Formats: sequence, C-alpha cells, structure tokens
Amino acid sequence: MTTKSQELFAEALKYIPGGVNSPVRAFRAVGGQPFFVNRASGAHVYDVDGNDYVDYVGTWGPAIMGHANPKIIQAVKDAAEQGTSFGIPNPLEVKMAKLICSVVPSVQKVRMCNSGTEACMSAIRLARGFTKRDKIIKFDGCYHGHADSLLVKAGSGALTFGNPDSAGVPASFTQHTIVLPFNDVDALLAAFAANPGQIAGIIVEPVPGNAGLYLPKPGYLEFLREITMTNGAMLIFDEVMTGFRLALGGAQERYGIKPDLSCFGKIIGGGLPVGAFGGRSEIMDCLAPLGPVYQAGTLSGNPLAMAAGITAIEELSASNAYAKLEANGAALEAGLRDTARFAKIPVQFNRIGSMFCGYFTESPVHNLADAMKSDRARFAKYFHAMLAEGVYFAPSQFEAGFISTAHSPSDIEKTIRAAAKAMKSLA
Repeated sequence: MTTKSQELFAEALKYIPGGVNSPVRAFRAVGGQPFFVNRASGAHVYDVDGNDYVDYVGTWGPAIMGHANPKIIQAVKDAAEQGTSFGIPNPLEVKMAKLICSVVPSVQKVRMCNSGTEACMSAIRLARGFTKRDKIIKFDGCYHGHADSLLVKAGSGALTFGNPDSAGVPASFTQHTIVLPFNDVDALLAAFAANPGQIAGIIVEPVPGNAGLYLPKPGYLEFLREITMTNGAMLIFDEVMTGFRLALGGAQERYGIKPDLSCFGKIIGGGLPVGAFGGRSEIMDCLAPLGPVYQAGTLSGNPLAMAAGITAIEELSASNAYAKLEANGAALEAGLRDTARFAKIPVQFNRIGSMFCGYFTESPVHNLADAMKSDRARFAKYFHAMLAEGVYFAPSQFEAGFISTAHSPSDIEKTIRAAAKAMKSLA
C-alpha cells in the first residue's frame, strides 16, 4: 500500500510544479505516481507507508557506499556543530582540493561549486575564455545539466547547429553548440572540417549515463583526445556520474585518457549538494581572481559538503570498495541476463563497474539513436513489476542504475528473483 505517498503527492501537486522538484521523479515515463521516502539505510530506502525497497538509484549516484553511511553522517554532524556555512575560506576546502588533485590524473587545480550543472557550465565558459573561441561540441544523449546553451537537441544533420530543447531558451543561446551522435568518428571529423579554428572544445560524458548507459567503442575516447589536441580545442570530461565511481580517478583513470578539464559532483559531496571542475594549472588560472573568466558562488566549498565528500573519498581510498562494486555489478549482470534469456525477451544489458542499464531491444546500444529503439512500454511494465517486489530501479528507460558497496548478496539475490518474476509477466 502507498496510501500516505498518494496523499502527499496530491498535496505536492498543489504547491510544486508537477508535484516534484526534478522531472524524472514524477513517474511520467513509466506511469503511476511516485512514492515518498522518509528514511534510507545501506542499500535500502523506506517509504512513508513503511515499504522497504532495494535501491539501485542511490540518490542518482552519490550513495556509492550506501545511504546514511555512519562515517559520513558523523562527519556532517561534526562540521555542522562548527557552523553550516561561512562564505569565507575554510580548511576543508583545501583538503578537498588536495584530495581531488591527488587522485584524478588530469587535475592540477580545482574550483568547487554547488552542482554538476554549475560545474559543466563553468568549464565550458573557461574553455571558451582560454581558447578565445565560441563553438562547443556535445553529443546526443549526453546531459550536462540545465544551463541554457546545453539544452540542445540535434538538427537535421550532423553539422546542424542545435535548436533549444526547452522552452525559455532563445535560439541565439544555442547557436554555437554543435550536437553530434556519440561513437561516430566521421561526424566529428566533418564538424572540425566545417568549423576550422572555431571550436573551443568538446564536452562529453566519457561513459554516457543519461540515456540509460552505453560505452565508448574501443579507441573512441583516444580519438576525442587526438582530434582536440590536433585542432587546439579543449577536451572536457563530464565525470559528474563516473567520477570516483568507475575508479578512484574516474573514467579517465579507467580508460587512461587525460582531458583538459573535468567536471565532478555527486560522490564528492557524500550526498550533499556539490560540484567541482578542474584541470591543468594554466587553464584554471584563467579564472577570477587570477584571470578574466568569472565564476563565483556563495555556498561553494561549504563545510558540510566538504566534510561529507572528504570522508567519502577517504573511505573509497582506504577500502576494497572497487573490487566489491565490480563483484556486485558482475553478479547482478549475470543474474539479470539469465532472467531475460529464460523468458526469451530481448534485452541489451550494458554495464561498466557499478553502473548499468538494460534496454528492451534486440539491437546493441552504442548511442542515443540505438537507445531510442528500446520498448519503453515494456520497460514501464517491468519497472512496476519490480517495484511491486520491493526493488527500485530508476523510473525511466533512459537512466543508469547504480550499485553500492552496501548491496549484500541477499539484496542481489532478491533482485534477480524479482526480475525472474517480472520477466515472466512480460513474456
């Protein structure tokens, strides 16, 4: 039963647009109404009606060590006792900066901010300021926050400048954004040939996690590094999701690629709002107060987020977290693949480390066009069947799932049993 959640949602609709503070939470992609959570612990969330769910959303990524991790909670409590915000430099900012620079291969200096959106927006401004060029390349299916110039969909061809993908965004704001298909080398070559000396940089999720999850083809990230260097453009890795998750040093450590700039969020806040962007010193020193590129934020580097994030990174550094995440991911993948095979339902299961997505389609998924071929109606039925069994996946076919170190063998087993039952109902 979700009676209390239904009552809360009805009340929320009166005062909050759509009843939610972020669109995907509204369940519009899967139908039905969202449940409301008032407690979380480990790999589980508990709704206001007392229902217990094994959680694979994990606050959309930050809960890599599970919800309400005792050490992170204590760090936040200790920091809060000294003051929740200063608007003045504090020692935890320095410690966080040193930590990020010590574990992320490409980062020599870093600037804290308050969200992944802000990090990506600022990194693009910095790339434009450093190169003195205007045009930015992004990819279909890669989401870099809701800054105006990034809310863009592709036009009629690979070289078409993007049109706004949201009301309220003037076309002039996106005229310098070029949108290309991910994993397409020829499209990139054509874009640079058509815009010589005009492209400031490429921003990319090295492993796109905002259209489900699909992986870069072998050599593709290396190609991005090569073509940007050849053309004097910046390579920006949006590691808001992948940073500190696919490895301590993120996707760039896992793939051995050094971008010029990197964007972070989620895990570095330990569950609190946070963002950061960093890169080579010569680029970062173009930021105010040293250089002409302006960026600021009242709550940037606030002590609560810094304390939580420092604790999260230190715990990941000191434990066998990544081996456990890989083991949990492999066990879940094997089980979910088996349930689809036994039910004779076509599913493409993409996974890297502790991130995953299953698409209801017969064709491999390498980019957004491939992902769009998936059976979203079938996914909606699957989602609700899993939810009824006490397993919570993201309420959209086009979102990645996240595994934590807190997921136990029994959690994985329960998920696989639930999936077997759900698949049978779809056959």
